[in-house]
Amino acid sequence: MDVIEHNRAAWDRESTAGSEWSTPVAPGVIEAARRGDWSIILTPRRAVPRAWFGDLRDRDVLCLASGGGQQAPVLAAAGARVVSYDLSEVQLGKDRAVALRHGLSIRCVRGDMADLSQLASDTFDLVFHPVSNVFAPDPRPVWRECHRVLRPGGTLLAGFMNPSFFLFDHDEAAREGELVARYTLPYRDPESRTGEDLRRWEESRQAAEFSHSLEDQIGGQLQAGLTLFDLYEDHWSDEATILNRYSPTFIATRASKPRTSKSGAARAI
Repeated sequence: MDVIEHNRAAWDRESTAGSEWSTPVAPGVIEAARRGDWSIILTPRRAVPRAWFGDLRDRDVLCLASGGGQQAPVLAAAGARVVSYDLSEVQLGKDRAVALRHGLSIRCVRGDMADLSQLASDTFDLVFHPVSNVFAPDPRPVWRECHRVLRPGGTLLAGFMNPSFFLFDHDEAAREGELVARYTLPYRDPESRTGEDLRRWEESRQAAEFSHSLEDQIGGQLQAGLTLFDLYEDHWSDEATILNRYSPTFIATRASKPRTSKSGAARAI
């Protein structure tokens, strides 16, 4: 299976259907952001601390795999120059539509989150990467590319799933009212599924998902050359998964590229 093409088509369909992650923000949200009143999420529910962003005015921001007319327009309205980089043309179209409607500075580029070769090195002050690498077979190339495109001193804000989420069939748990570990980790679509479970997934035409260890999610950022400064956990909702009753299901991290580059140059942001 060509994972990139499969997931591109799946997200085009999901965005066209109008999922909660593909519903553009209302005009009032943009106007409030222009006044300095705004918040966005890396994970489903908890707002990212404003201190994690710093001053966005005239800063270059990469919204990585976060199309859909939500985060990129808010950051642009807050004063940033934004590039929205996403695999789904439909998701990018929603960012373009909001930008056009409100006169926002957003450049949209279609591509794979693990390959940012269309973007120059040392270009961005901030990379905003919400829960998306669940759709990438390996997050480590994503972290390496984020490090490359960040300027010295630049910040990476990332959200990702707690790997324990993938131990369970959450549709089964909703039907039966209890959690039973079904899958071994690392989880990989479609290889981890068998029988009727695999047939239902194939018929759903959903995007392929992959669990990643904390070693790859957090350690991978460190190995890419980033410095980790902070993190927090978040829950989803009981409607999404009953695991939410027992454990946080998401993690968000704040990391930075060292201010001194190999050439010894430094740039404060």
